[in-house]
Amino acid sequence: MTSQYKKILSYFIKTAIVVFTFWIIYSKLSDNENLSSFKTLLKQIPESEIILILATVIVLMFLNWGLEALKWKRLLSGIEKIGVWRAIESVFCGLTWAVFTPNRIGEYGGRVFFLSPKRRIVGVVAMAVGNIGQMVLTNVFGAIAICIFIYKFVDIDYRLFYALVILSVMFCLFFIIFYFNIKWLNGILVSMRFTRKYERFYGILARYKKKELLNILLFCLARYVVFSTQYFILFYWLIPDLHYLNILMMVSILFFVQSTLPSLDLFDIGVRSVTASYFFGYITDQNIAVIACTAGIWLINIIIPAILGTYFVFKLNFFGNIQRS
Repeated sequence: MTSQYKKILSYFIKTAIVVFTFWIIYSKLSDNENLSSFKTLLKQIPESEIILILATVIVLMFLNWGLEALKWKRLLSGIEKIGVWRAIESVFCGLTWAVFTPNRIGEYGGRVFFLSPKRRIVGVVAMAVGNIGQMVLTNVFGAIAICIFIYKFVDIDYRLFYALVILSVMFCLFFIIFYFNIKWLNGILVSMRFTRKYERFYGILARYKKKELLNILLFCLARYVVFSTQYFILFYWLIPDLHYLNILMMVSILFFVQSTLPSLDLFDIGVRSVTASYFFGYITDQNIAVIACTAGIWLINIIIPAILGTYFVFKLNFFGNIQRS
């Protein structure tokens, strides 16, 4: 394949990705009842207040993905050196790819194409480590929140509840121990004949020491706090009679349930709305406001970054290093 042909094919692929992204986002936004509920609710609120609240949530969105970029840069420190801006470009590009792929699998491709070709598969493994760290926190806080929820709202035998708490503790410990000993996964893969030959790709798992994993987990915790704050701001703003501890409990459950269900970012709003409506139904009857909050966060945290990321798609070169700006 000649270099000119590669260039034309690369440009065609990037254009197709961007056009498809805008088309599918437009089709999803143009007839979205949840977003319509959000806009209807906002009509009852002073414009200055709307601008202040939404601007705050949008700033937190950039902080959230900025922290993810720093985490990505840290994960790559032993693989390939990249700058902060390059990390930001790759994160937003990945968000564009993630928006139309099941379980955000395209995010891996969107990011690793910013690495040199020989390090892309290793980059996928490094990104998986970061995602496992985020999953650990989602599961731990989610398990705690579910136990509190059952204690407050579900009438079950105390012995069954204690058994549930013990299972939850074991569940949390499993994820924490597994994460801080991620090198065990490397050992398991090496021990299997059919995966042993690919050790050069997943061998990086053995390089992550506990101190490094703790630093990565702190980035994950910072992100968890940021996007929890986004939800808290919108829910407390639109439903001020909710107790703040109940909001935090329900948000943790919402994250946990979402992480366990297969989804597509563009259609994830349906899953989010149903989950939020069910659990928040125990503490408020303002279902429209709950759905509106969920739709607002989906728009700000998923759709807007995906649109912004289309710009960085054009910086990719699928047949070599990224094009330098």
